[in-house]
Amino acid sequence: MNTQATLPAVSRSVTVKATADKAFRVFTESFAAWWPAEHHINPAGYVGAYIEPEVGGRWYERAEDGSECDWGRVLEWEPPHRVLLSWHLNGEFEYDPDPDRASEVEVRFVAESDGSTRVEVQHRKFDRVVGAERLREGVGGQGGWNGLLRRFDDLIAGRDLTSVG
Repeated sequence: MNTQATLPAVSRSVTVKATADKAFRVFTESFAAWWPAEHHINPAGYVGAYIEPEVGGRWYERAEDGSECDWGRVLEWEPPHRVLLSWHLNGEFEYDPDPDRASEVEVRFVAESDGSTRVEVQHRKFDRVVGAERLREGVGGQGGWNGLLRRFDDLIAGRDLTSVG
């Protein structure tokens, strides 16, 4: 029996001026357009990050030389309402291939009555991860899901991403 305290999930949300369908497509199909280049693990650099649109699909990044680094897998794919991803990065932000040591990122797209969409991100299951507290602190801070969702909103709104951290 596990007697350790469970680290709480990191939950963040943003409301974007787009339909749920558009928000889902931009989040998943244009992931590389809003994900910041400095958030990469490939020693060869970064040109983009991608989510393959199917259960079992890869969530990964690619460098200019074509080399790739996995981040996780698509666990559930429910367009335009929800995507569930495994996050295989540990507290040092290094890839850990063991699915039993992966956290999860659930993203929900909730249509609002005014035509906008609330995008809700819940990053959870940190207790499975080596370096769990450091990972939770990183994704929960301003450089984590807070800043990432701001960039996503800026892309949807057509604002310049070069000035956004």
